[in-house]
Amino acid sequence: MAERLRAAGLRPTRQRVALGRILFARGHRHISAEELHDEAGGRGVRVSLATIYNTLHQFTEAGLLRQVTIDATRTYFDTNVGDHHHFFVEGENRLIDFEGEVDVARLPEPPEGMEITSVEVVVRVRHDRGRLR
Repeated sequence: MAERLRAAGLRPTRQRVALGRILFARGHRHISAEELHDEAGGRGVRVSLATIYNTLHQFTEAGLLRQVTIDATRTYFDTNVGDHHHFFVEGENRLIDFEGEVDVARLPEPPEGMEITSVEVVVRVRHDRGRLR
């Protein structure tokens, strides 16, 4: 993990290494700051929630994570930084990856002097209530 952090341009502090091990140990996943804080505490890694947020944002800026904002109260961090989109399962607060093209017929022109760098789609889904009966 220390070498991975160095390669991303981050200094491998004890806390970054510990959090990185937790984040990347189980393959691709979506995690909130609060969930990571709980996991870290459960593994004996004592770190404040503020440090968790700072570390997640540093990892995102370094290209190690991808931030997925669902709404003003829910943000997840994705260890899969490749091109893909998400289903958000309402009621379960869970993200599911999906790959492939999404037809976005017309994107707006970006503001002058700017360019579109990517388009990310989050499709909100819920269990079909008709099938639950």
